[in-house]
Amino acid sequence: MINFYKKMKSTINPKHLIVAVLAIIACNEPAVDNATVAADSKDTMSFSLPSAKSAIEAGNNKLMQSIRQGDSIGAASVYSQDALIMPSNSDAVPAKDAAAFWGSISRMGIKDAKVITEDVTGNAELLAETGRYEMYLADNKLADKGKYVVVWKMVDGNWKIYRDIFNTNLPAPAAKK
Repeated sequence: MINFYKKMKSTINPKHLIVAVLAIIACNEPAVDNATVAADSKDTMSFSLPSAKSAIEAGNNKLMQSIRQGDSIGAASVYSQDALIMPSNSDAVPAKDAAAFWGSISRMGIKDAKVITEDVTGNAELLAETGRYEMYLADNKLADKGKYVVVWKMVDGNWKIYRDIFNTNLPAPAAKK
């Protein structure tokens, strides 16, 4: 057996071994669809974070205006069909219930809301926005303030809210005895 190993070792040319390994690796590479690569390059090259930030600002303005007007349908329209709203101390709300959610916020007495965007980062498909929010009652009394993370998704050429999570900075109410 040792003689066989020595004979094989002396007959294997390292150059041939390298070529064989490279051929095996090349055969395992996935096929590249040049049309997809070109489309992805074009999308990436045409993406502009400042433009995306402007679109998010417009979406936030529409949501805030809808809250001021008590327009739960308008508020729901900024969400994608597969969105989730995740308020603090509550179950997640699917997009199909977004209008009911914003209607309940209006019935709780919320008449105004403000968002302060602190950061936006992402790419041509998804953006993450972080910031602070404030909600006010009719007498301009602060009802809630907190922080949020919103993931925006590009849907048919428009930025829509895909995930909306927010939680209050206010202390929890004291437990009743």
